[in-house]
Amino acid sequence: MELEEILDVMGCKTRREILSLLTQEPRFVSQISRELDIGQKAIIEHLRAMEELGILRSSFRKIERGRPRKYYDISQDIKIQIFISHDTIETHIIGEEVHRQYTNEFSELSRIEKKIQLGNMDEAIEDLKIFIQKCDEIKKYAQSLLESLKSDIQSL
Repeated sequence: MELEEILDVMGCKTRREILSLLTQEPRFVSQISRELDIGQKAIIEHLRAMEELGILRSSFRKIERGRPRKYYDISQDIKIQIFISHDTIETHIIGEEVHRQYTNEFSELSRIEKKIQLGNMDEAIEDLKIFIQKCDEIKKYAQSLLESLKSDIQSL
């Protein structure tokens, strides 16, 4: 995700309003259209652009009657820092580093999320339980290494 692309998205008032709505809860196109009083075709184009950039993600949810609805949600936390002074301009995007550091973990979560989108809830739940268990085991191991290291340092 490039800074210019993010700024382009954020430069559009309608897109900022859509993002503001989505901070409250995931929504589907007609909800957003109704709440912002903007045509659905325009909303779809804005959502598509933000989803392609990676700011939004979509998933289908079953409803009581009719076809599943496509809901949109914010896909990740992104923080932009811009520093402007007389002799420099610095920009930094915070959020991408987390994805880069934990690529395997996020890939596994994406795979599970796709199962959810496809309606394979039981399988997704089992996979999430296993994923959480692995994370807990890794955390315990890291804590034991830390404690061991502290003991070694104290005995010196």
